[in-house]
Amino acid sequence: MIGLTRAFLLTLLAPLIVGAAEPKLVPDVSQREIEIRYSFTGAELLLFGAILYPGGRVPTERVDIAVVVKGPLQPILVREKQKVAGIWMNVESERFRSAPAFYAVASSRPIDQLVDERMAAIYELGLQNLQLSPGAGASPEERRRFEAGLIDLQQRRQLYQEDPDGVEITGGVLYRARINIPARVPVGEYTAETFLIRDGRVVTAAVRDISIEKLGFERFVATAADRWSLAYGLFAVAVSLFLGWTASALFRRG
Repeated sequence: MIGLTRAFLLTLLAPLIVGAAEPKLVPDVSQREIEIRYSFTGAELLLFGAILYPGGRVPTERVDIAVVVKGPLQPILVREKQKVAGIWMNVESERFRSAPAFYAVASSRPIDQLVDERMAAIYELGLQNLQLSPGAGASPEERRRFEAGLIDLQQRRQLYQEDPDGVEITGGVLYRARINIPARVPVGEYTAETFLIRDGRVVTAAVRDISIEKLGFERFVATAADRWSLAYGLFAVAVSLFLGWTASALFRRG
């Protein structure tokens, strides 16, 4: 009876024992809050941390790190231009219901050398594995074309980034990576995810939250445009007309 009870307890505790044998991540970021002011030209976000191994023993086999900074999710409309009668026109379009406004991934090696396609898709590791949630109705070929177009557009805006050698691991314990935050980054809530990868699988992961917000006059303008859109639009038109009239008057005097 005692033997059966012990076997039963070991069966229940086996997952916990295996989990305890896995290493843990202790991640952090250089800035939990990024403030956008009139002089904001971008920022560099440092992601760093340590890998804690059971018993403090660093394994002989190699481990890798991938970090992903992502957010906020929003609908995005992509239009495709074609030349019609010598004029570039918007011909087709595709709406993505939920796509990250910003996505950056850095890894200690190229993603395809760390995990297979299935694992990369599960954790959205790499630009080609983003879950962009396209609208219904488009054929698979059209969907792939617009997804490629969206990724290319966001890359040229520096809003989508991928660095296959962007994570440095020291002594198999300490790691760090740098992510560039461009000046046109949208405000909102972001996540910084760190993945520990070994033998082609994600062993453990950890998340830190990051907030990007506007302050000062920029925050007032953004709030006014969101809450009082009609009044904001009329005021913007009035200011444009006033500036145009002032420039015309100064030109005539000159």
